[in-house]
Amino acid sequence: MRVLFPLIPLAVCLAVRPQMLPAQSPYETSADFARFALRVRALGEAKKGAEASQSAATARTGKYSWRTDIVTTVFWIGEEPTENNPVPNTKSSWDVNWVQNYGGIDSPDAASRKNYLPVTFTPRENPIYCALPYNDVTHEGTKPEASLVIPWFKTTFSQDRRSVCKDRWVAIRKGTRVCYAQWEDCGPFRTDHWQYVFGNERPKPNLNHGAGLDVSPAVRDFLQLGSTDVTD
Repeated sequence: MRVLFPLIPLAVCLAVRPQMLPAQSPYETSADFARFALRVRALGEAKKGAEASQSAATARTGKYSWRTDIVTTVFWIGEEPTENNPVPNTKSSWDVNWVQNYGGIDSPDAASRKNYLPVTFTPRENPIYCALPYNDVTHEGTKPEASLVIPWFKTTFSQDRRSVCKDRWVAIRKGTRVCYAQWEDCGPFRTDHWQYVFGNERPKPNLNHGAGLDVSPAVRDFLQLGSTDVTD
């Protein structure tokens, strides 16, 4: 995975060559993907502006390098705590009303999903989300190292205790498929590992085989991941 500039149109949030679509995919052509992207965009999650072209150019030049072979686990809005996941996801690091603002529980069960979306409600926020183990803010304020380690801090910081990481776009790759997900929570397990997120360290050991990335059910389905997998 690699972290990108925050403004990438949702029309390109799912990227794949049409000939690489699996037979079981509900989207057999690039036009089908475009229609899906427009549906998500209609939810109000698309972000516009000249920064979009700059984002794509920056990604191509490799300003933010790939983190390879990252153990990746699936999480979802509304997830209850388990033995290997002691923190519930009814709220995020940045949104105490995450379930309500999203519109419901983003269940990962296949019977509860269709075309990458939950079947019982229309999400009010982007269903293509992820979590990384760093939070740039605390209840006391913006962390002191944030201005030094976050590459885009100086151009995006607006006020103390307001995150410059939330809603950031992250490119996640599995084989030939790439998904662009928004950074909406912190974890797995940690919220302080900037040396991995922005540096060259590997994820720390944890109960989930050293996982360094959590992805939503929509990301899982598009990249065809298992509940625990490995991505870039």
